[in-house]
Amino acid sequence: MARRETPAAGPGSRALIVDVIRSAAAISRVELADLTGLTQPSISNIVRDLIADGIIHEVGSTGSIRGKPRTLIAIKPANRFGIGFHLGPDTVTCVAVDLTGGVVGREVVPRQPVDRLAGQFDDFTAGLDLPRSRIEGLAIVAPTPYPGSAETADPHTLRAELADRLGLPVMVENDAAAAALGEFWSRRVSREQAFGCVYLGTGIGAGFVFGGALFRGASFDAGELGHLSIHYDGRPCPCGNRGCVERYASMAAVVADAGVSLDGSATTSSAYDALARAAVNGDQAAFEVLDRAAGHLAVAATSMVNLLDLGRVVLTGPGVALAGSIYARRLRAHLERTAHSRQRHAVLVELSAQPRDAASIGAAALVVQASVAPGHTPGPARMVRT
Repeated sequence: MARRETPAAGPGSRALIVDVIRSAAAISRVELADLTGLTQPSISNIVRDLIADGIIHEVGSTGSIRGKPRTLIAIKPANRFGIGFHLGPDTVTCVAVDLTGGVVGREVVPRQPVDRLAGQFDDFTAGLDLPRSRIEGLAIVAPTPYPGSAETADPHTLRAELADRLGLPVMVENDAAAAALGEFWSRRVSREQAFGCVYLGTGIGAGFVFGGALFRGASFDAGELGHLSIHYDGRPCPCGNRGCVERYASMAAVVADAGVSLDGSATTSSAYDALARAAVNGDQAAFEVLDRAAGHLAVAATSMVNLLDLGRVVLTGPGVALAGSIYARRLRAHLERTAHSRQRHAVLVELSAQPRDAASIGAAALVVQASVAPGHTPGPARMVRT
C-alpha cells in the first residue's frame, strides 16, 4: 500500500521539517520521513528548498542496515541571524543569535527612547560586522504592562515605524513568552513535548510552546502566571485581584518582605541580588525569605503544570540568576508530592543557562523561527512597556 500523506503536508510542513532537524541536530531524509509522516517526495522537495535557502546543509553520512550510507542534514548556523532587544527599566540588552539559537553577540546599553532604537540596531549589528543581507529582523520584548497603564505603546505603530526605518521585519512580544521560545529553540526541545517556562523578574510571567509554536491566547495575553491567585483573600494586586503570586514571590515582593529600604542608588534588582547572594552563601535570614518566596512560586507553578500537563519547565529570568537552586529545589519537591501527572510521567525542572539574557535571546529566536519556520508564527505579538 502506498504511503499516505498526513495533514502535516500542508503549509506547516516546512516548519515541521525545520523543527525535527533542529531538535535532532543531524538527521537523514529517511529518518525525517519516519518521524514526520511525510512522503519521501515531500521530504525531498522541502529539504531541497531549505538547502537552497541556506537554512540547512549536508554534514556527512551515517551507516544503514541496508548497507548504503545515509546523508545527514543539519541546521546551517551562521547563514542567518536574528536580533533581539530586551527593554529593561534602565537598560536595553541587545543580542544576536544564529539559526540554532546560539548567541553570536551581546551588548547592554542605557535605556533610550523608542525613537532611538533604530540607531541602536545599526550600531549593534555594525559592531558585530553582520551582513545586513543575513539579518532576518528585529524583535523587541519587555514586561507586559497592566491593562490601562500609561506605560503602554501601540505595538502596530512601534513595529511599523521601526520596520520602515530598518527595512526589515520587526516583532513585538512580552519578555516571558520570548524567553520560553528562546529556551525551546536553543535547548533543541522536541515539538512533541509540552514545554513551559517561568520568568522571574520584578514581576512573574510564563510562556508555553506547544507543537513548536508559542501559545499566545485570544488576546496575546497567555502566561500571566504572576496573577494566578494563591490566597483568595490575600494581598491586593494592581491587576484588581487579591493574593496574586506576584505579590509573594517576585523580586519586588522578596525585597519588600525582607524589609529592605531602597535608598540612594539601590534598585529592586540590586537589593534582590544582594539578598540572593547572601542566601546562597549561608545567611539564614536571607535564605528563609527566598525559600518562602520559592514555596509560593512552587504552588502557582504546580497549578500551571497541572492545568496544561507540562512535561518540562525551565526557570529563567534575573530572579534565578543567583538563587535559582532555591526555586528549582522547591518546585521539584512540590511537583513530586502534588503534581497530578506524577504517577504517569515526571516533570523535568531545569534552570536557564543564561537567565539574565533569556528574554533578549528569546526575542532573537522569535525572529529566527519566523524566518525559517513561518508556519509557527500566527500573527503579530502584543504590546510592550515603553
